[in-house]
Amino acid sequence: MENGLSLNIESEVHQIELKIIGEDSKLETIFKIDQLEASENGEARVQLLEGHFYEYIVSGGYTLQASDIVFPSKINPGSGRLAPNVYTGTATFEILTAPQRQKCAEFKVEIRSKKASYRQDYRLMLENITEHCTDLLLAHNSPVTHNFTVDFSQDARTLYQRFAFIKSILQCDEFVSAVQKIIGVPATKWSENGALTDIRRVRRIDGRIIRHIAGSGNRTGIPASHWLRKKFGNIPARVPLSSKIESLDTPENRFVKHALNGFAVLVNDFKACAKHGSRLFEEASILENELDMMLTDPFFQQIGKPVLLSLNSTVLQRKSGYKEIFRIWLMFDLAAKLIWRGGDDVYAAGKKDVAALYEYWLFFQLLDLIREVFDIAPVSLGSLLKPTSDGLGLQLKRGKHVAVQGIFNGQSRRLNVEFSFNRSFSGKNDYPDPGSWTTGMRPDFTLSIWPVGINQAQAEREELIVHIHFDAKYRVESFTDYKRDDLLKMHSYKDAIRRTAGAYVLYPGEGEKPFKWKGFNELIPGLGAFAVRPSKTNNGINALRVFLNDVTRHFLNRASQREKAAFRNYDIYKSKNTEAVTEQLPETFGANRGLIPDETFVIIGFYKSAEQLAWIEKNWLYNFRTGTDSGSLPLGAKQASAKYLLLHGPGETVSGRLCKLKDAGPRIFLKEDLIKKHYPDPKGALYLVYRIDLQVEHEFEHQKWDISKLPGYKPNRASGVPFVVSLSELSKALAK
Repeated sequence: MENGLSLNIESEVHQIELKIIGEDSKLETIFKIDQLEASENGEARVQLLEGHFYEYIVSGGYTLQASDIVFPSKINPGSGRLAPNVYTGTATFEILTAPQRQKCAEFKVEIRSKKASYRQDYRLMLENITEHCTDLLLAHNSPVTHNFTVDFSQDARTLYQRFAFIKSILQCDEFVSAVQKIIGVPATKWSENGALTDIRRVRRIDGRIIRHIAGSGNRTGIPASHWLRKKFGNIPARVPLSSKIESLDTPENRFVKHALNGFAVLVNDFKACAKHGSRLFEEASILENELDMMLTDPFFQQIGKPVLLSLNSTVLQRKSGYKEIFRIWLMFDLAAKLIWRGGDDVYAAGKKDVAALYEYWLFFQLLDLIREVFDIAPVSLGSLLKPTSDGLGLQLKRGKHVAVQGIFNGQSRRLNVEFSFNRSFSGKNDYPDPGSWTTGMRPDFTLSIWPVGINQAQAEREELIVHIHFDAKYRVESFTDYKRDDLLKMHSYKDAIRRTAGAYVLYPGEGEKPFKWKGFNELIPGLGAFAVRPSKTNNGINALRVFLNDVTRHFLNRASQREKAAFRNYDIYKSKNTEAVTEQLPETFGANRGLIPDETFVIIGFYKSAEQLAWIEKNWLYNFRTGTDSGSLPLGAKQASAKYLLLHGPGETVSGRLCKLKDAGPRIFLKEDLIKKHYPDPKGALYLVYRIDLQVEHEFEHQKWDISKLPGYKPNRASGVPFVVSLSELSKALAK
């Protein structure tokens, strides 16, 4: 397959031939569309494909100006390589003379997105963003205060941002359809059309005609044979006669015409301030022609100029077609004031970056969804739009953190909910500080949830906050063909950003089921992907809605495994000072899986005589007195869950008599119970009795411990008082 194109470019001196050749010979990556299609879409006729590479050759010793896309050869400056990478939109290439390197000509090339639907996606997304922004403004502004206040002295970049907003409104299907509905089924009114008519043509006489007969001039005689001759000697030759006619010249139709004229005037102003041949000029010309075509319809020729705008009209507010134009009129004024700094990522310098626009579009889709699922009205929503020195600024830009917060009132608990755009998680922070413990990371979107009653910083320190991240991937066609790097990036978010419970790709797939992987048994922690696409009817957001509803139910479960794991993390890592345990201990598998040295407890018990020791070894029982007397054992969590017993006798500080405790805790024996078992000389009324196993793990068989080195040991007469230590503490007291 031939994948090349030769172009003849007019310069000030003569024609220059430019040849572009695609490096991928198996795939068509160079296109030339007709002028009509190019004009309708505001694109250049010669089109290349994003993500592909091309070679070029310029004739006559001319060269191309180097740029982010153009890379001239170091050997032959008249040739080189074109590398659009992820750039999409109109790119202007400058041709330079040699050796002066003066610009003598230029030509435009459109870098197309790989996705076939990118033109429609671009339009739908920009339209939706405009609608969301103007809805925010409408919520805080009265329609009667709206005025067209565009400052045309601003630079071209700002002007195009403003124009892009109003263009998205006036080229949407809703606007065109509304105008057609009004023309097809207009609102009309009935009016009277009065005229003097020959009295002989009157068929019905009413009170007004009778009054005219009685008192009007220009009269004529009545024939003698007529019955009226006796009452009237003469009558007027002509009398007034009125009829009702249907008229299109209603206040509502005048408003529609006024709105269209206002749109056309402002678009013409944008065009007049644009540089001839620029993208703003070309697109404004197209839009101006479309509005002029609407206004030349015979329908509008029958309608006059409005004297008063009846904004409270029920027709404007309710009738199909009119209510849409009325809403668009309100939106249009506000959109003309909007400045979007983030628009540079989308369409500055001829770009039409549909991938960047997808990220911004998703912000509003997710914002709507989170407000719905968690039933919150974010307290900081107004911060998205702020007055600036030259208009109203949309505070949404890549690399700039924007967050909205609210409170979710669940059935069993209240939760703080924060939705962030481009939140940065700084790297290499020490635990328990928030952020990434490797390198800095910035997911596109982050949903953070933590209990009401503490601030976010405390929630981070106590492992009570959970982050769920989403990343926009417009160029992913189908997640069955997902890029390995995309999945690895989700793993990076999940594994590196502290307190992250999930990371998910959002891509514009068509009718695909969500992909979800669970880390353990519950919904989160997890990874996955959801297909969310620009669409007027079904954008796929419902699958994400189901997921977030499941997340909500998960957070209402106070006994979730994730919640238990979060507490364990907090409990384990809250202390930075831990002593190493390098002594020989049983391995923690099988029956000993829970043998964690710091959490395994040993009771240090005393036997007072050889006779008592013999009874212990014969019955495999060991008892402690209860009560408040010295020598009794208080029953706490450590005592009840102890796994081992270390026995020592009178005057004995080094002992190797380690036993295993067999039951989950002690039993209560009466004095009579011990007498029946022939216990020597019991004195107390109640006893705590443990069942023991004299056989311990082989790692402990030949070890002895110095009891006097254990925390809790008391010398002399108090040496027989029982106490509890951890296995870690016991290991440090090994006798040498």
